[in-house]
Amino acid sequence: MTSVETYITQRDLEARWKVSGRTLERWRAERYGPAWVTLGGSIRYSLTDVLAWEAAHRREP
Repeated sequence: MTSVETYITQRDLEARWKVSGRTLERWRAERYGPAWVTLGGSIRYSLTDVLAWEAAHRREP
């Protein structure tokens, strides 16, 4: 069985992380943050990549 990757929009990620679209745009320009793809002229983030990036940047108090 083939698994299908789930992609989220920039707006979805803005809401998830409570950051502005401008912040995500700047991060992409700086090559910071999770990997992204451009599909039909629209930015998408793999949910797997987002979760991995969150885990890699988790800090314990």
